[in-house]
Amino acid sequence: MTQTSTKPNNTQCLVAGGVAGIAVDTALFPLDTIKTRLQAKAGFMASGGFRGIYSGLSSAIIGSSPGAAMFFLTYEQVKAACEQRVAPEYQSFAYMAAASAGEIAACLVRVPTEVLKQRLQANHHRSLGAAIRGTYAAEGLLGFYRGYLTQVVREIPFTCIQFPVYEYLKHSYAMKHGRVIKSWEAAVCGSVAGGAAAAFTTPLDVVKTRVMLSTKGVGAHHEYSGVVSTLTRIAREEGVRALFSGVIPRTIWISVGGFVFLGSYEKAKEFLVEGKIFAH
Repeated sequence: MTQTSTKPNNTQCLVAGGVAGIAVDTALFPLDTIKTRLQAKAGFMASGGFRGIYSGLSSAIIGSSPGAAMFFLTYEQVKAACEQRVAPEYQSFAYMAAASAGEIAACLVRVPTEVLKQRLQANHHRSLGAAIRGTYAAEGLLGFYRGYLTQVVREIPFTCIQFPVYEYLKHSYAMKHGRVIKSWEAAVCGSVAGGAAAAFTTPLDVVKTRVMLSTKGVGAHHEYSGVVSTLTRIAREEGVRALFSGVIPRTIWISVGGFVFLGSYEKAKEFLVEGKIFAH
């Protein structure tokens, strides 16, 4: 695997995760905007088309670093605890548990910025300040957590596919070549795992987008309020095909994102551990 001789401490996990979050969100933001607009009820062109594809970037950057840092801190801690208690043949379940715990923790930070980002991407507001004021005026503080459960429900199946596959590919590659896997090789593993998970979980991503774009009491969107009800409504009104809206840019985005995100994390972690930075 990509681990160095010494396991990272909590601070190193936080810093490496923060670096990875900023790297992936900044590099791949245009694809995320296109995906969001394809999934919006109003349609791609009505939501902005190819105009202003960096709308919402400020919100994404604000949330990406602490969200990713929270994920990896939780993931590494839970994984280490589970690996000591779970037999080797059941390690995949340890990775599922660790990744799920990481996502639940990360969503506490990620969801408010995701709500603002997607409303800016879909041209619901013209600036970050307007998005904050509009969301608070319409729904109060809870408005910033609109879609939290939907996000968690989407992320857990995704992460339960991505991280066991990621860890398996890293382990298999390291065993085959008889050496510690390099950061760029881990990035390739992350790309494959992320792309597969993205394709399978696209319907849940469509649901998450519709719920987050909703504003209580404003327009037709206010009816999107739950995972099952939103899934069935989209399928009934727009057809099952609509549940896979944006599947191609989402799969490309997360495949490339897996490469950048996990590669950056592994490289930053390696740099911090070997350089004994924040080692205390």
